[in-house]
Amino acid sequence: MMNKMMDLETLKKNIDMLRENGKIIAFTNGCFDILHVGHVRYLKEARNTADVLVLALNSDASVREIKGEKRPLVGEDERAEVLAALECVDFITIFSEPTPLALINLIKPDILIKGGDWPEEKIVGRDEVRKWGGRVVVIAEVKGKSTTNIVDKIIEVYGFAGG
Repeated sequence: MMNKMMDLETLKKNIDMLRENGKIIAFTNGCFDILHVGHVRYLKEARNTADVLVLALNSDASVREIKGEKRPLVGEDERAEVLAALECVDFITIFSEPTPLALINLIKPDILIKGGDWPEEKIVGRDEVRKWGGRVVVIAEVKGKSTTNIVDKIIEVYGFAGG
């Protein structure tokens, strides 16, 4: 299996080459803290929109910024390794910025994908992608399937609230 983890320079070169060969590039991003069925269904559907799926993974620092000090539960290297094992994910890069906008502008995906838990008007990069002729796809979330719900269930079942 080829290494799906790439720094930005290598990722850009690969994407440019694939695009020159007529491939359609989709881009998504997220924390993917505890991989669950909602994530897997989302990524499979995202991959079905294009020839290539690029996943930008939030770094541990950016997850803490978004989700709070107790997250992530799984470190970025392990999250990336698990995601790389999915055949629907073609490339992974880790980013530390608050949003993936710089990455979106670098890669210039044909399709920008986010989950249905994001209202379209709040999707970072949507205006930019549309400017260069791309489109935005919102994939319905799998209700009740989230890392937060998994954590809540563990607390409920084992009666431990931490702290």
